[in-house]
Amino acid sequence: MAEILKGNVVAAQIKEKMKKDIEELAKIGKIPTLGIVRLGNNPDDVSYEKSIIKNCDAIGISSKVFERNVDMTTEELVALMEELNQDNSISGVLVFRPLPKHIDEAKIREALSSLKDVDCMHPLNLAKIFEGNMTGFTPCTPKAAMEILLYNNVALEGKNVVVVNRSMVLGKPLAMMLLEKNATVTICHSRTKNLHEITSKADVVVTALGKAKFFDEKYFNENSVCIDVGVSLDNEGKLSGDIDYPKVSEMVSMITPVPGGVGAVTTSLLLSHVVEACKRM
Repeated sequence: MAEILKGNVVAAQIKEKMKKDIEELAKIGKIPTLGIVRLGNNPDDVSYEKSIIKNCDAIGISSKVFERNVDMTTEELVALMEELNQDNSISGVLVFRPLPKHIDEAKIREALSSLKDVDCMHPLNLAKIFEGNMTGFTPCTPKAAMEILLYNNVALEGKNVVVVNRSMVLGKPLAMMLLEKNATVTICHSRTKNLHEITSKADVVVTALGKAKFFDEKYFNENSVCIDVGVSLDNEGKLSGDIDYPKVSEMVSMITPVPGGVGAVTTSLLLSHVVEACKRM
């Protein structure tokens, strides 16, 4: 039976550090504040917003919601970004994506100050990662995967790590973070041929296809460390990761559950970025 790498213990450690930082900021009259930009009333966005606000309240971070009409123009949204950049009461900004199709997302990414870009959408913050510079804000999901690996003392130097995702949101920045730790990284995706032959030989496998229970036993070996980032609904309508957890957890070395794994760390990291942005102001 695999060792279960639970995200809540990692998130708790991140929150403890945040609490100390928030207390120190309070002594100099600073309150970390997250600005949430939401266009329209997409139920998923509204639900996520409520979850973030609840987490902010629980730890002492203030939050302000900037709800705008889904029909607003790119120019109007750029103007809002510039307004938030100049607002010293806002430490960091989270823009719910994907944006409506008529919005030029590239312009929005560039309009938001890189210093308030807590979700790492600004090209400058992404560029830093690809230069091996981790001092900027990094995407929260790949960073969450890294935090779980580091917290559990998973050896990365010289190890073979396979990342099954090639997006700028996860796969590519995660590869850079792993390379910074001297891992040997292979990026695969949905069109990779003989995928199981590649993943089954790896020391660490990170899955993020968004296909429920896609990865069964043939994709791993008994020493595999499995980080499951995928989240979707299985045939029974239940929340599931990419990995067939009941089967795979019986044979591998370590595995993250879904829910309760990477996702549990992601929100804590987002909030830690808000605190860090406040410290830098």
